[in-house]
Amino acid sequence: MQTLDQGSAGELNGEGLRIAIVRARFNDALTSRLAAACLSELDRLEVDAGDIKHVVVPGALEIPVVLKALAESGEFDALIALGCVIRGETYHFELVANESGAGITRVALDHQVPIANAVLTVENEAQAWARADDKGRDAARVAVEMANLLDDLA
Repeated sequence: MQTLDQGSAGELNGEGLRIAIVRARFNDALTSRLAAACLSELDRLEVDAGDIKHVVVPGALEIPVVLKALAESGEFDALIALGCVIRGETYHFELVANESGAGITRVALDHQVPIANAVLTVENEAQAWARADDKGRDAARVAVEMANLLDDLA
């Protein structure tokens, strides 16, 4: 039996990887913070700034369609989804959270491209702020690790 295990941290060398980020503008201050943390971590992981494409869309529901276009281009080793959906008083939260998540997953599976899903789904703004930096960094690490893993499997 052959086991492919890159260790607890995985392969986090981003040199030569091409990565696209799709960020929702809704809750802009929060999603900008997510993006800043993500971009900083990509830099730390040695992903060249010229190999990163950053696209901004209106909200979380628009993220999957742009991810699909980027995946279909074949130009990227991994994609990152950044957004923030905060629970309100209506069912809209569930609709946006569920449908954006399902769309992101569908694009990843249909196109066999890793997508780090860092669309925060939180109860309130305080929870979002508490998670923004960590989730932005996590998204960068997941994208790099999964791009390297899929490359190893190819």
